[in-house]
Amino acid sequence: MAITDIQAKTAKPKEKDYKLTDGDGLYLLVTTGGGKRWRLKYRFDGKEKLLALGTYPDISLSEARNRRHEARNLIANGIDPSAEKKAAKQARAELQANSFEVIAREWHKHMQGKNEWSTEHATTIMNRLEKDVFPWIGGKPITEVTAKEIKAILDRIRSRGVVETARRALTIMGQVYRYAILIDKANYDISAGFRGYLPAISKTRKHMASVTDPKELAPLLRAVDTYQGGFVAQCALKLLPLVFVRPGELRHMEWSEVDLEEAEWNIPGHKMKMKEAHLVPLSRQAIEILKELQPLTGNSKYVFPSTRSFSRCMSDNTINAAFRRMGFDGETITGHGFRATARTILDEVLDFPVDVIEHQLAHAVKDPNGRAYNRTTKLPQRRKMMETWAEYLEGLKAGAKVIPLRKAE
Repeated sequence: MAITDIQAKTAKPKEKDYKLTDGDGLYLLVTTGGGKRWRLKYRFDGKEKLLALGTYPDISLSEARNRRHEARNLIANGIDPSAEKKAAKQARAELQANSFEVIAREWHKHMQGKNEWSTEHATTIMNRLEKDVFPWIGGKPITEVTAKEIKAILDRIRSRGVVETARRALTIMGQVYRYAILIDKANYDISAGFRGYLPAISKTRKHMASVTDPKELAPLLRAVDTYQGGFVAQCALKLLPLVFVRPGELRHMEWSEVDLEEAEWNIPGHKMKMKEAHLVPLSRQAIEILKELQPLTGNSKYVFPSTRSFSRCMSDNTINAAFRRMGFDGETITGHGFRATARTILDEVLDFPVDVIEHQLAHAVKDPNGRAYNRTTKLPQRRKMMETWAEYLEGLKAGAKVIPLRKAE
């Protein structure tokens, strides 16, 4: 006798599991724990088998009967419903394993394992994927992504006025496809057809904008001191010219790397462009900035955490956006430009040896015997240089007489 919706709904658990039979092998199994599960008993190739059809009330009585009907049709056509269900489940798993996002993350992990990327670069790549690519094609099997979808991604990025970002997103997608081909998950790179789609850009390399004239540097430093943005961002702006590291290295600065008593910042090799550990002597002015900031972010991993979460560092656009807010455009100064500022003035105004400057910039410098300098090479000279540099910048802000740059001889 067939069961009714009311019977299925009101069935209560007993001391033992029991069945409510609906006919043609379909029944509702009511467990001692109160669960209700649809089962279909059938015979195939002379063997009795059992097929799970889902749980009640997720699967209604009507839907369970439809599934029974579909299973019976398969049996009539010589197909085992259990084997069909298993094959379908495996096919779904394979499609999911071959989705663009899964393969892209696997490629990203593979590239990190080759130690060719800095931590900052790896983060930038993944951020681009998560922001501009995954939301649109991440869940699709990589072989089913269409040219129309690739074009939509590029057009969507271009609409924000950032053609170069679109170009980089296309490059990343191409690298993912080539990796998929390498591991036999794709047959061709569908993104390759878009390599001439984006507007051409000048091939002339532009150096990071910097201020190398002391007369122009003084008002910039004073503007930083009166910056009206967030306090953490202001501290980053104050510290950057004092240490002249790459902006990404500053953003990822951790309190565990800083020794305030020894006045040192020890940057591990995996955070550096050259993959070599780097030591930054901290001037009195730098220590003062860090001590002023410590009560606010000292409990964070990062010295300059994100405004959204202390578990993440400041975003890569914060420093340059702050310069824009103060009225300095990208043609005038960028965070990276302070490296050129220090390199020029330390050499041409303060007369420090070039090899000392280059080593503090973490450039690949070798001694007369061809050996690479390590992190502590010329440390006393570098400490003196960093203190002198900080005093010089402080004097500029205070309106001290500016020593002009030497003219090239």
